Amino acid sequence: MIDVSCAFPPSPRTPEHIALAEELGFKRAWCYDSPALYPDVWATLCRAADRTERIGLGPAVIVPSLRHVLVTASAIATLAELAPGRTVAAIGSGFTGRMTLGQRPLRWADVATYVRALRGLLRGEDVEWEGSVLRMIHPDGFVAPRPVEVPILVAAEGPKGLEVARELGDGVFSVTGPKEGFPWCAVLQFGTVLDEGEAYDSPRAIDAVGHAVVGVYHGFYEWSRDGVEGLPGGKEWREALEAVPERTRHLALHEGHMVYVTERERPLLTADMIATMTFTGTAKELQDRLAAMEAGSATEVAIQPGGRDIPDELRRLADMAGLAA
Repeated sequence: MIDVSCAFPPSPRTPEHIALAEELGFKRAWCYDSPALYPDVWATLCRAADRTERIGLGPAVIVPSLRHVLVTASAIATLAELAPGRTVAAIGSGFTGRMTLGQRPLRWADVATYVRALRGLLRGEDVEWEGSVLRMIHPDGFVAPRPVEVPILVAAEGPKGLEVARELGDGVFSVTGPKEGFPWCAVLQFGTVLDEGEAYDSPRAIDAVGHAVVGVYHGFYEWSRDGVEGLPGGKEWREALEAVPERTRHLALHEGHMVYVTERERPLLTADMIATMTFTGTAKELQDRLAAMEAGSATEVAIQPGGRDIPDELRRLADMAGLAA
């Protein structure tokens, strides 16, 4: 049976939402790591650890350039001490975590070097880094004792990233769909459960998943300026975005990412786009989609509840997946 988890752009209320997710039976809670947009991911996860007992906790995804490798090792070991046996981590090349800083994703060779060093530190080994020797020399009782046994997923979509995931990861974390050949394949989704007869573009549905639709445009624009014009309304959206001076355009592009929709992006929120681009449908339709993902090699789906009523969204998703039964 596929594991059903939840994912959050962290906010001050996220720890209480994770506590509710535990009550409802979600397997894990993943939190995004994008410092220009959200509060600190590790502070959020540690606060959640103090409020929970069973639910898995981890960042998705860590961006290596944001933190020295020993800082990340210490953060993982801190969370592992607070939440033993339920700490996980996902590492990737960076999307908003780097692009909101005006930077492109890291080279996969650099991600691989970071993961190797991180694993060595967590095992308690000496690691060479930037011309120096590093080791976790934390006193007993300050963080989890070495070796720190924490699963690490690699967030990857293309061949280079998937190669790193196979070599160095305990599995893969994906936003585009299941990946074959991994013992652990977590797939991130954004959506809501519609009531019977509820339209895809109802005010509630738009509030819950509108940000996910415009997130597709953010990604297309970053990867292909011309490609975004192939999306409905993409040409007009691009023109409005590019009216922003290039110097600060990357900030305007990702404003509200995965949280709210700007006025510039509201015209994109049609029933067809919500149906096509998000994990939205009736309970039966979403149950069928979960089964299809499981058949396609996914072992876990992490769904982001969105909008102004996160508790209601969590309950809808839990009921759909049969978690609260």
